Amino acid sequence: MRGPGPPPVPLRALLAHPDWAGVSVLAGDADALSAAASVAVHDVRTISDLRADPSGPPGALLAVALSGDREDWHLDVLLRRASAADVAAVMLPGPQPLRTASRLLADRVGLTVLSAGDPLATALAATRLLRESEQVVAELVTRTATACASVTGGVDELVAELARVWRRPVWLLDGRGEVASGPEPGPPTGSSTVTVLRRAVGPKWPLSGYLAAAVPTGIPAELTAVTAGLAVAAGAVGQRMAEKRLALERDARLRMSLLAELVQTAAEPDAATRRRALDAGWQLEGWHVGIRIDVPGTVDPVTTRPEVLRAFHTAHLRAFVVEQGSGWGAWSTFPEEPPPEQLQRHATAARRAQWLLRSSLPSAMGVGRVHRGAAGLARTLGEAGDAARLAGARSASGHFVHVDRLGLGQLLLGWTRTDTFLPAARSMLEPLRDQPGDLLTTLTAYLDAESSLTETAAVLGVHRNTVTARISRAQELLGMELTDPDERLALHLACRSVLFHT
Repeated sequence: MRGPGPPPVPLRALLAHPDWAGVSVLAGDADALSAAASVAVHDVRTISDLRADPSGPPGALLAVALSGDREDWHLDVLLRRASAADVAAVMLPGPQPLRTASRLLADRVGLTVLSAGDPLATALAATRLLRESEQVVAELVTRTATACASVTGGVDELVAELARVWRRPVWLLDGRGEVASGPEPGPPTGSSTVTVLRRAVGPKWPLSGYLAAAVPTGIPAELTAVTAGLAVAAGAVGQRMAEKRLALERDARLRMSLLAELVQTAAEPDAATRRRALDAGWQLEGWHVGIRIDVPGTVDPVTTRPEVLRAFHTAHLRAFVVEQGSGWGAWSTFPEEPPPEQLQRHATAARRAQWLLRSSLPSAMGVGRVHRGAAGLARTLGEAGDAARLAGARSASGHFVHVDRLGLGQLLLGWTRTDTFLPAARSMLEPLRDQPGDLLTTLTAYLDAESSLTETAAVLGVHRNTVTARISRAQELLGMELTDPDERLALHLACRSVLFHT
């Protein structure tokens, strides 16, 4: 009968612990790593060799110190006696497999047999986790404090060092639970074998979040140690987040003040302003296309600017991005006046970037016309701002408006909002209703893009072949030919009207 003592540790938990990384299962419980495994270790005992007496406290992990021949019949005797003594598992030195008879014997008596390169060190690690929890906690806290004090760099470097010290995954999560630092895809969810510990870090501003670590369940000392380590590390991570925030705000202020000088002054910028623009990498002498992105006031443009940069990068849209009020001003610069086809590619990339941003931010984007020089930069950004304000109410266009298309667009939309046009438009497009693939949205985007399959695919975020199939299906259902200019115009007006009133 087992006496009082520390709670037992599931064998699966020990096998998942970093100190047991070199341990493997040779025989017995084939599911030792599963949550349903019932083998539990109550104590640890070491014997010299295969001929030693395995008797001891029930539920003990029996570690054999000296290597022995796996063909020695004394191994089978040891396994039988260990099973009779209610041993939890036998750990043998060396990686050699068991002979078939020994493995079948272990399976038959229900005894788990393990192998380890250094059984004594492995057994000592298990003993510490079972009986020396205070020492385990103290050592981890000490290593954590040392890491926080010695690591140079920012938050990413500190999170990586914590993962190395703790020997388990560590993440920094933002307020929405998204991974800000650490391995993707983030902490596991719904697992019965892993506990995700979290600790709030940072002051109460948009850079605050949670520090998280995944710890196998079943080892109380390990859970306590990592919890204590998180408490120590949270302060250091918060401090580095504050330093990062200050650096971001400083850089943002420099960008904002420089752009404000360029936009607000009526005269040509002076030499000092031009030098600052050159240091920032801005080419004032060139042809510029302005972009404005508006977001709700609850969004912090400083901390969410990386999302804009990622969307632009993914959409292959090269532009400078500067925080401006509740959003961003951006522009692309061309050394020579861009031809129409280049401007069309730029508009397609901007649409694609807006589509990507809308997946995570409630944004509206406006694009200005191409203008030259510093004065032209101010002008195109002004046009983009006007377009963005109009785009805020244009859900049918994906909250995207390009100034070059505003004149015709305004006329078309004004015509299609009449009381007599809308019923006819809905009747015309009725065959597309409830069809798979969102044919109405695809058809509208296709007509907006002047039948460009590539631009339509970029705007919708689907493959070009998908657009082709959807357009063919829409034409088949409607019984219309898009090559006919009159039918095409009527269909375009109808699509715009129905989507606007959806």
